[in-house]
Parts: sequence; C-alpha cells; structure tokens
Amino acid sequence: MNHKAPRPDTDGWLTALIGRPPHDPAPFQQALTHGSANPLNYERLEFLGDRVLGLLVSEWVFERFSGEPEGKLSRRFNALVSGETCAEVARAAGVPTHLVLGKQARDDGAANSDNVLGDVMEALIGALYLEAGLEEARTLVRRLWADRVDTQTAAPRHPKSALQEWAAANKRKPPEYEVKDRSGPHHALRFVVSVTIKGAGEASATGGSKQEAETAAAAALLEKLTG
Repeated sequence: MNHKAPRPDTDGWLTALIGRPPHDPAPFQQALTHGSANPLNYERLEFLGDRVLGLLVSEWVFERFSGEPEGKLSRRFNALVSGETCAEVARAAGVPTHLVLGKQARDDGAANSDNVLGDVMEALIGALYLEAGLEEARTLVRRLWADRVDTQTAAPRHPKSALQEWAAANKRKPPEYEVKDRSGPHHALRFVVSVTIKGAGEASATGGSKQEAETAAAAALLEKLTG
C-alpha cells in the first residue's frame, strides 16, 4: 500500500496565526506558495506586505521610543524589518512547514532560505492587510515582533555603519567590499563577500544576498578590530 505523508494542517495553523479562520484562504495560500510550484506565488503580496510592515514598524518605534532622534529610530527600524529578522519571525511562527515548493526548490533548501522565509512572512502580512485592513495587520505584527522591540534596549548600529565609523575614527580609508563568489539557484543564492580596510585587516562572510553577506563581513571585521 502507498502511504503518503500527512499534509500539514495549514488551515488550522493560519487560524492560530491570525487569531481567526481566514475569510478567504486563497490569498494566504498564495502567500505561502513559491514560484517553483506555481506562477501565482507570493511575490506580489510580498511587495505589498513589505510596505505595510514598514509603516507599522515605523509608527511602533516612533511611539515606543518617543525621546529618540531620527538616526536612532532609523537604526531600530532597519534592524526590525531586515530580511534576516523577517526570516527569524517566520521560523518562530512555523512558516517553513507550510511552504508550497517545487521539488527542485525543496531539494535546494528553499524552506530554510532567509530570502524565501522573509519574503513569505511579508506576503502573509500583505494577505492579512488585504482581507482585514491595517488594524488586524498591526495586531499580528505587534504580536510576532514584540520580543524584538521590547529587548531593543539601545538603538542597534548597523555593522557597515559601525565599520565605517571605526575607519574614520582611526584615520583609515573607508572599507572596500568585493563579491568573491555568487552561486546557487535564484531562490537559494549564496554570496561570498570580503571587506578590507587598507592597513587594518580584512574578513569574508557568506549570505543569501549581497547585502546580507556584506553585513556579515563587516560584523566579522569589526569583531577582529575591536574584539
């Protein structure tokens, strides 16, 4: 007898995620669908959800950290809406189990890709916004991101900015970044980037996007120089 693996209870999971059954499950299913499985995938909803998340996090940090200047608010915002953070939120919410992927994407590890998970998380926010408006989207974002906002005791400095500040303070030329390698399929790209401060040091790192790899390389070099 041919036994199939049980299908994850995506409907029940969605109900738990948004706090009620979806009025129309179709947009949420689209938000969970990768382009390798269906041309009708998460990309358009991700475009919308990215903007909704940006607005909601902007108003949140504006209210929560009312005494801070624009520069510190921007650093908080950038950390909270980064692809890496969205992917971490997606993992904590259980998104990977419910992704709809083509075979090749599954084999390539798309279910654990920061790029894919971050985009899907934003697509789910976009789907909820379309169905129920800003208030329910705000409730979801504040629940899923609450720990990250509450534990931000100081405005985080982006590693690339911090490295540039170190170079200026130590009378060095600005950091230079170079892509050493780019490999993998579109949904699971891997970039290797090196960063050098002439006369001070260099470091390399890998990431799922050029920006992610540059950030990791900057953090690695900063650790060498200041750790």
